[in-house]
Amino acid sequence: MSLVAFVYAMHVLAAVLWVGGMFFAWMILRPAVIAALEGPARLKLWVQVFPRFFIWVWGAVILLPVTGIGMININFSGLQTAPRYVQVMIGLYVVMVALFLRISTLNLPELRKAVAAERWPDGAAALGKIRRLVGINLLVGIAVIAIAAARPGF
Repeated sequence: MSLVAFVYAMHVLAAVLWVGGMFFAWMILRPAVIAALEGPARLKLWVQVFPRFFIWVWGAVILLPVTGIGMININFSGLQTAPRYVQVMIGLYVVMVALFLRISTLNLPELRKAVAAERWPDGAAALGKIRRLVGINLLVGIAVIAIAAARPGF
């Protein structure tokens, strides 16, 4: 495998892991948890799930710009000559990271504190905020993947 192929594969895998993980959590795990568990148990489960997933997201957050810059330099000899769709993808990556940072540094600690204190309504409110932000991030991530797949000429 060439270095170019390896860098590209790592980039795609990082994106798929992050966006696929959000899709799984939103579309599969969340409805199953709602159907199977009562409120307090639901909140306790999410307090355990998020940190495990976020370790992998941090890996993607680091790997995506490293591999992305590598591909830009290999394929376009710099950001200035990269197609607009690449620049749009970079901007959307920044949006995704900002949403992730908000969730991991503000909302998740709020959820943890509420669950530790057994303040279930506060925990439900914190989880609701996380759910909305993950939903937005999932939509942005799907858009990035669609743009990458289409490679539009804009």
